[in-house]
Amino acid sequence: MNYVKKTHRFGLLTPSSNSTQEPEFSAALPPSVSLHTGRVAYRDITPEEQDRCVLELETESRKLADAEVDAIVFAATAPTLAKGKGYDRELIKRMEDAAGRPATTAATAFVEALDLLGARTIAIGQPWSKIMEKPMIAFMEAHGFKVVHSEVVGFVHSIELGRVGPDTAYELARRTDRPDAQAIIMPGGNWSTMPVIERMEGDLGKPVLVNNAVSIWAGLRLLKRGDRIEGYGTLLREHIAA
Repeated sequence: MNYVKKTHRFGLLTPSSNSTQEPEFSAALPPSVSLHTGRVAYRDITPEEQDRCVLELETESRKLADAEVDAIVFAATAPTLAKGKGYDRELIKRMEDAAGRPATTAATAFVEALDLLGARTIAIGQPWSKIMEKPMIAFMEAHGFKVVHSEVVGFVHSIELGRVGPDTAYELARRTDRPDAQAIIMPGGNWSTMPVIERMEGDLGKPVLVNNAVSIWAGLRLLKRGDRIEGYGTLLREHIAA
């Protein structure tokens, strides 16, 4: 095993049932960035679980601060936009106050990435049920984006979503796409989307922003990194530098 000096520590807050983010983040992060994870209680993809998982936000943020992480990303989309526009900023403040570190959320990252790309008209491919679809659409519309189409898969149990292969994400992206969509966004951190980003963007001819890639992107920007990360789509390849 070759030694690579770690210059930055990336703090990840992930739902307790998530089995996808740690492998995908570890694979994509630059070798000099180490990954450190905290977990908030979250089993099913439901409104009730969204409320439960943020109860542990301060506790887990403080634990990450004990490891002296340089930034914290709460990399779950649905829980970080559950109460509408501005809720993600409330969660960020809670994390930053608890940990004394810069923080962000997956919901925030989607908005900032779309703004950077100049994409105002979007389509959304969501892995969860119809009851979870509306808050995502409302959040994006409240930030000025036009949602031309939305598709869902129907997962409720997060642990089952974590067993789904990347072809499910690819097929959902194809069903979701519309000619007038300037970008496709795919929330949900516990399904394997990163291995097929390049394929989706190549076939559809537009940016495809997935939960884990935008969360990594946002975290690296907090770390003030300028890495060019190949193999995971245009956002991580072209747009990390501020």
